[in-house]
Formats: sequence, C-alpha cells, structure tokens
Amino acid sequence: MRSKSGQVWIETVIYTLIGLSLIAVVLAIVTPKINEYKDKSVIEQTISSFNEMDSKIKESLAGGVGNARTVEFRMKRGEIYFDREKDIIYYIMDDSDVLYSEPDVETSIGRVKILTQEGQKKNTVKLTIEYQQNITFEGVEDIIIFTPSSVPYKFRFENGGFSPEGRQIVNFEKI
Repeated sequence: MRSKSGQVWIETVIYTLIGLSLIAVVLAIVTPKINEYKDKSVIEQTISSFNEMDSKIKESLAGGVGNARTVEFRMKRGEIYFDREKDIIYYIMDDSDVLYSEPDVETSIGRVKILTQEGQKKNTVKLTIEYQQNITFEGVEDIIIFTPSSVPYKFRFENGGFSPEGRQIVNFEKI
C-alpha cells in the first residue's frame, strides 16, 4: 500500500511541474505580444488625441482673436513636447515593443507624421504635427516637455491675433 501511495504523490508532483512548465512557456510566448498590443494601443490613442488637439487649435484660429478651446490629453507613457521655436508639437515613446511603421520611413495619418526608429531591444516612435502659426506659451518661445501622468493634462489654446510678420499666433497654456 505504501508504494502505491508514494507513487500517487510522485505522479502528482510530476504533473504539477509539467503544468507549471507549460504555463511558463505560454507566458513567455504571449507576454511580448501583449506588450506589443499595449504599445500599439497607446500610439493609436495618442494619434487620436493629436488629431483632436489639432482640430481644437484650428477651431480657435477660425473663431477670431481671443477665441479659445480646451482639450484634455491623457498620457500614460512617452513624453509630449511643445517646440515653440520650430512651431511643432511632438510625442516620443522611446521604449516601444512594437514597430508601428516601417523603420526610418516617415508616414502620415492625417496631419500627424509618424517615424519609427528600430533599436536593438526597444523601438522609438515619434509623432509630429507641424504648424504654420506661431505657437507661444506666455510669450516665451522654447521647448516645454510634459511627462506621463495618471491625471489627463488640460490644455487651452487661444487665437492670439497676428505677429508683426503676419503669422497667426496660437497662445497655449496648461490648465
């Protein structure tokens, strides 16, 4: 009787180890794909947010001097840059598991330009919108960086009239 009882326990341990090994193999295969889908989702949400922000900026410019619009921008990964010297807004995710577009080839979705740079382990995805208007923040022109946050950022864009050079001015502020 003891030998059968011992054999049952040995079989139980062996089957448990086999089950745990199979779970580990499945997780090793599935986890990278899950991370790719997460990154792709973040990038697509950011493109959508960029398009919404762009439409709000256009609405404020079309409405006349002093017309303002607000937009919420949720960002859990990456960084958003307002480069007021070059009048561009861009987003960079430098730890992406997905190749969102063909590496080193710029593509566009609407007005959003997408550039993916392939790394050895992680990739960098850059989303950019360029403006003909003069983008300012409290009258200063340099680069402002916004980092990931659990709470969405609120931006306010206002038509600031025209510069002496004849370019429309977009004043923005973080609310």
